[in-house]
Amino acid sequence: MQIYHHINDFKPLKNAVVTIGTFDGVHLGHQKIITKLVEKAKVDKGESVILTFFPHPRMILNPGDDQLRMINTMAEKALLLAKLDVDHLIITPFTRDFSNQSPEEYIKQVLIDQIGMKAMVIGYDHRFGKDRSGGMAELLQFGDVHKYQIDEIPEQDIHDVAISSTRIRKALTKGDVDDAHELMGHPFSLSGKVIKGDQIGRTLGYPTANLFIEESYKLIPFDGIYAVTVEIKDTRNKNQELHNPYQPLNSKLTPLNPIAIGSKLYKGMAYIGHRPTINGMSQNIEVNIFDFAEDIYHQTIKMDFLHFIRHDVKFEGLEKLTEQLGKDKESTLEFFEKEN
Repeated sequence: MQIYHHINDFKPLKNAVVTIGTFDGVHLGHQKIITKLVEKAKVDKGESVILTFFPHPRMILNPGDDQLRMINTMAEKALLLAKLDVDHLIITPFTRDFSNQSPEEYIKQVLIDQIGMKAMVIGYDHRFGKDRSGGMAELLQFGDVHKYQIDEIPEQDIHDVAISSTRIRKALTKGDVDDAHELMGHPFSLSGKVIKGDQIGRTLGYPTANLFIEESYKLIPFDGIYAVTVEIKDTRNKNQELHNPYQPLNSKLTPLNPIAIGSKLYKGMAYIGHRPTINGMSQNIEVNIFDFAEDIYHQTIKMDFLHFIRHDVKFEGLEKLTEQLGKDKESTLEFFEKEN
């Protein structure tokens, strides 16, 4: 899959089959739509194109609203879309100027002139242009003018997508990563760089890697202990510089840079919370990786959340906390044994 970080970087195609959306979570409803897109592109002997925006339009149009939380970062979303055989992903900046285009300008200048659209796979309720004034009527009206086809996604499918996205967010805010996994068809994940903590876990016999999530808009699950798998990507180059393997590096999807030196998958138990037993003030995201004792500071890891173990609670002291951590590890290992 080719990735473009601005629509101006995209060379118009002769036969582009396009869909547009945020596709947050890339869940089963989204996958159904994208499968239709890819299949139509093959039937039409064209190329499939997803147009999405960053920042999310709500961040620009409602700057005072800081409540928006996304299931995926853009880099995570790109990795998921690549697995669905999409040919092109255009991530173009969303600005007020962009939002002020008339529906006709948007169709002509963006979809036709800059992408080369010959067909569109889109929902009946899709809105675009200044004040969201454009919709299916305008798409059909200008289809005759600009010679493109519209494949309308049925209302029920669109309804299912909206319901699924809401359910996934609600599930994650309750810690129900199992339900989120079922709705998405893949686990919820967090990716970030390992930073140095206060090493209290090490003194308790459960050393943890502390995760720094750079994207403030990323949804964080409910506080608690989780069974996770941990993917560690060592991307140090010859100059010991570090690159985020989940950030595309160029126009092609490049999960790892060319000189990455390894990738391993481990089991572990993750903790999200404010560490009430030691009167912690800020939220921590950390993971105890089983059968692992290497130094991974400054490396990027990805955690897939597979099962909720327990809520975050305050214990009478570190001795009680340590005792509970032993039980948590047993519960986590039991979960993995059942899954095998």
